[in-house]
Amino acid sequence: MRDVTTAQPRQDLAGRLDLDVQPTPLALLLLGREADPRSERGVECPGDLPSPSDPDLVERARAAKARLGDKVFILGHHYQRDEVIEFADVTGDSFKLAKDAAARPEAEYIVFCGVHFMAESADILTGDDQKVVLPDLAAGCSMADMATAEQVAECWDVLTEAGIAEQVVPVSYMNSSADIKAFTGRHGGTICTSSNAERALNWAFEQKEPGSAKVLFLPDQHLGRNTAVRDLGMSLDDCVLYNPHKPNGGLTVEELRDAKMILWRGHCSVHGRFSLDSVDDVRARIPGVNVLVHPECKHEVVAAADYVGSTEYIIKALEAAPRGSKWAIGTELNLVRRLANRFAAEDKEIVFLDKTVCFCSTMNRIDLPHLVWTLESLADGKLINQIKVDRETEHFAKLALDRMLALP
Repeated sequence: MRDVTTAQPRQDLAGRLDLDVQPTPLALLLLGREADPRSERGVECPGDLPSPSDPDLVERARAAKARLGDKVFILGHHYQRDEVIEFADVTGDSFKLAKDAAARPEAEYIVFCGVHFMAESADILTGDDQKVVLPDLAAGCSMADMATAEQVAECWDVLTEAGIAEQVVPVSYMNSSADIKAFTGRHGGTICTSSNAERALNWAFEQKEPGSAKVLFLPDQHLGRNTAVRDLGMSLDDCVLYNPHKPNGGLTVEELRDAKMILWRGHCSVHGRFSLDSVDDVRARIPGVNVLVHPECKHEVVAAADYVGSTEYIIKALEAAPRGSKWAIGTELNLVRRLANRFAAEDKEIVFLDKTVCFCSTMNRIDLPHLVWTLESLADGKLINQIKVDRETEHFAKLALDRMLALP
C-alpha cells in the first residue's frame, strides 16, 4: 500500500489530481459492491441494476434527469463520489441539503444522494406531496445505528431511577435516526450540527436552573466532548461516557449525578480512525503543514490540530487559505480528494491526514449505477426506495429540528 500523505499526486486523463490512494481489503465496501451484514441493511435493488462498466451510464443519467425535468431535485452530500456529485443540483452537508429540499416544493421527487438518516430528515422537512428517494437502501450510517430507540428509552429510565432525568436536556446530533430526533423532541431537547453544537449546548444548559442542567448528547461522543471542553471550557471530568451495552450504561449513580455531559458511546467510523500518531507523522514529514480536522475526531486529535470545524468550515478555510499553503485534512477522503483537485491550480498542497484509505463505506454505496437505476425508474413512473417517516415520529422530530432552527 502506498502512503496517501507522501505519494506524489498524479493526474488522470481528465486532468484531475489523484491522491494515489490504494484501498485496503476492508475498504472493498467503499465501492458499494460488498455488504457487511453486521452494520448495513444489505437491501438488494428490486430490479436490474446497470453494470458499473456500462459506458453509457453518464448519458443515461443525463437523459433520465432531462425526462424528469423540474419533477426531480437531486441532493449530493459532500462525501459522495465525483460521478454522483456531477448530477447533483445542490451539494452540502446533511442539514443544508434537507433545507434545500424543503425550499423546492415544486419538486415531486427528492433524490437524496447521502445516507438513510439524511433522507429521513429531508422527508420530515419537505411537503406531504413530495417523495424522498434514497438510491440504495443499504446506505446507512454506522454512527446513527449506534443509538436505537430502545436503547435510548432504557437510558432515560436509568436517568430517572438516578433521580436526575428532570435535570437532563437531550441534544442529538443531526447524524441520528428519526426515532432519536423524535425522542429528543419529546423530552424538550434540540438537534445540532457540527456547525452549531456550541450554540445548542449553551441553549440546553439555559433550560434548567443555573448550575443544575445536564446534557445527554447523542449519538457522537467525540462531537459532544470536543464542544463541551474546547468551546464551553468544561473539563474532561465533567463528561461521562454512557455505554448502552452495559448495565446502567457502565456508570454509577454518583457519576451520573456529578456529570454535566452524559455522552453516548457512539462515533463516526471514518473520523474515529484518525489518531494522534497521524498528526505527529504528517507534521514530521511536511514542515509548515496546517492540520485541519472535523470535530467528530477524537479529543486528542482535535487538541493537536491547528484548526477544527465542520465540513462547510473546512471548505471555507481552504478557500481562504493563501497560495502555496500546506494542509492535512482529517475528514472523508472523497471530499479531501475533491478539494485537492479544486485548489491545485492555486498551489495549495492538500493531503489526507491518515496513511490509509478512509472513505465512508455506506455513503459510497450511492454510485452511478444506483443513481441511473433510480432516475430511470422515476422517469418510467415507478416510485422506488421511498423514505417515509411516520406521522408521530415526524411530529416530535420536527419539534427538535424547529428548536435548532430557532437557536440564537
